Amino acid sequence: MDSQQNRVLVQLRDLILKGEFVPGERLAEIPLAEKLGASRTPVRLALTSLEHEGLIEQSPSGGYQMRRFTSQEIADAIRVRGVIEGFAARLLAEDGASRQLLRDLHDCLDEGDKAVNKPEMGLDDYAAYVQMNDRFHQLIMQGCGNVALRRVMDMLDGQPFASPSAMLPMQSSMEEGHQWMKQAHRTHHAMVQAIERGQGSRAQALGEEHVEIARMNLDYALERPELAAELMPGMRLVAGKTRP
Repeated sequence: MDSQQNRVLVQLRDLILKGEFVPGERLAEIPLAEKLGASRTPVRLALTSLEHEGLIEQSPSGGYQMRRFTSQEIADAIRVRGVIEGFAARLLAEDGASRQLLRDLHDCLDEGDKAVNKPEMGLDDYAAYVQMNDRFHQLIMQGCGNVALRRVMDMLDGQPFASPSAMLPMQSSMEEGHQWMKQAHRTHHAMVQAIERGQGSRAQALGEEHVEIARMNLDYALERPELAAELMPGMRLVAGKTRP
């Protein structure tokens, strides 16, 4: 994914989380391109990615529209993703990761450090982190060598807010968002360390813990509706509460 397409994807995802669109609203390429100051091609590709993430759906009249989903759908998918990614990390730790895979993972860690280790994060920093984060999780899944796990993960990526970067908070949406992203990236470092040291149980536990950032963002919005209306108004797309 090139930088312009990634930037447009980040902007559109953020607009959804901020409640810019209502369920059933049609998302047309030309108005969106004008709104974002981009050409139609990256907007079209970004919409395809958002459909794959389960945030939007095809419209009966053509193109795409916003969809509504339940908080339980999101919570269940997030939990299952943690279990799958944790097991994939365990397999890598126990079976051994290739030198090339470890180099690629360390490249991701370096890119993430550059994005989050600064006083403030701008849109370009956020876009860079999202791109790195997606690649990091893809490397874990591809590197574990378990085809069945990858197939299940592909299915989960189609659930709303369940993809690795869908629930990452932007600093403009939540004051502590930057700190949460730093914590998430510290977990990336710990996962790679556990894989390198062959610590399967630790790698699995870290993988399962890692999705807590996404779950906390969901709980934050559902448990504090008066604040969520201002900070994450996109949660109006979510119907119902999660089970205790």
